[in-house]
Amino acid sequence: MNTLWSYFWPVFAVGLLAGTVSGIFGLRRGRDRRVALGTGLLVALALAGLWHGPLGAADRLSGRIERNIQNALVYYEMTQVTGHLQHGPLTRRVQLSGRADDFQRSELARLMDYIPGVSGATWSRARGLPLIAEGFAATLLGFLFGLLLAYLVELHRRHNAQWNW
Repeated sequence: MNTLWSYFWPVFAVGLLAGTVSGIFGLRRGRDRRVALGTGLLVALALAGLWHGPLGAADRLSGRIERNIQNALVYYEMTQVTGHLQHGPLTRRVQLSGRADDFQRSELARLMDYIPGVSGATWSRARGLPLIAEGFAATLLGFLFGLLLAYLVELHRRHNAQWNW
């Protein structure tokens, strides 16, 4: 399973659902839009945070990626090199360390990029984008698509309201 389906699709779907529901209530005339849309966005972000932390999606994703990293290092017979995802905060960037010459360093960094779920590999302490920030971005994108869907539903409802036969 890839990162899109195992981690990002559920948070996108939560944002889509929350955006649609809050948009349906917020786009009606005579309602306080800011309260409905703000509440929907907060609910979506809270559910994305729950998915990332207490529900264990980040741990499952990092465990699977780190197993794939170790399997790749064993396959390429690089037993003196270790690799793991950067933690504190968790990113999808691989931190490599150990004894390797310049060619091995560049090739291992390139090969780690091909592991599903890895955004990049480095031998230094360069920081990447935290996984929870990527999850919140996917939730926000889903929320915006949900608002668009709610807007289209509201346009359809208003258009059909004019027919009074």
